Amino acid sequence: MTPREEFINALTLGPPQGHVPTFELVFFLTMEAFGRVFPGHRRFTQWDQMSDRERDLQVTDCAEVFIQTARHYGHNAIFVHAFEGSPAALWLTATKIRELTGDEFFLMRHGDATFSIPDGQRMVEFAHRLADDPEGVRGDASERVDNALARAEREMGGGIWDGFALCADYCLNVGPFLSPSQFSEFVAPYLARLIEGYRQQGYYVIKHTDGNIMPILDQLVQCRPHALHSLDPQAGVDIAEVKRLHGHELCLIGNVNCGLLQTGTDEECIESARYALRHGMPGGGYVFSTSNCVYTGMPLERYELILRVWREEGRYSQ
Repeated sequence: MTPREEFINALTLGPPQGHVPTFELVFFLTMEAFGRVFPGHRRFTQWDQMSDRERDLQVTDCAEVFIQTARHYGHNAIFVHAFEGSPAALWLTATKIRELTGDEFFLMRHGDATFSIPDGQRMVEFAHRLADDPEGVRGDASERVDNALARAEREMGGGIWDGFALCADYCLNVGPFLSPSQFSEFVAPYLARLIEGYRQQGYYVIKHTDGNIMPILDQLVQCRPHALHSLDPQAGVDIAEVKRLHGHELCLIGNVNCGLLQTGTDEECIESARYALRHGMPGGGYVFSTSNCVYTGMPLERYELILRVWREEGRYSQ
């Protein structure tokens, strides 16, 4: 199977074979790894002033960085990021990746439309709205989903995208920002409708959220994403328990402890990778990754260390 087919096989809980698929939601360390600027760090603020040739060179360079990262580290999927200053560059970059690689990789983009944890400037306002204007909040939530599904419908042509990563974060380390009952009112119904709409359009859906998801885990699973990412061990999420409860219903992605990759020992990093493989692999439906992303400041050698564990121990018996 191609890397893309292996990834889809895991998302659909197909029979496991070969290597466990792997990818990273974001791999920021392209400068350290390859001496190249991470595409998402580029600012195309002068996009409208560029010639067609310059735009093509910029897009091609971004596409090549995504491809180089995926091939070098054995990633099955690429999450293509938006570019500051030019929404068009996202589509053009994904199109260029397809042009250069065909169906080698699973391509996804951000596609969440649900409410996430608000930033510090909007948190108090949002909390007041939940209490004072719940009907208005529900109306906004519904409109956001409508707009996201309409946009996805417009972008179906060309066979560029395989799916969406829904990257609204719902949880802190101690638990969800909204109580489970509030989550069931203001998020879950709209998340379910968004996922079902994407499914009907033929897309695969990965739901990402950091933090302690356990109080709302059942609700997340009931919304029917193909996969759940990132299974954050720093917030007490144990992949063994999630696999026991829901491994037969959806694919699991992640659980390798990012905190340990930053500050732990080599032995702790190796054990975290082994733990995720040991409990995620049985029966298939698992994609190996960190519990967030390969972020700026993470030692590259630590990521390469856990990949060595994946290469050596992440293969199913034939």
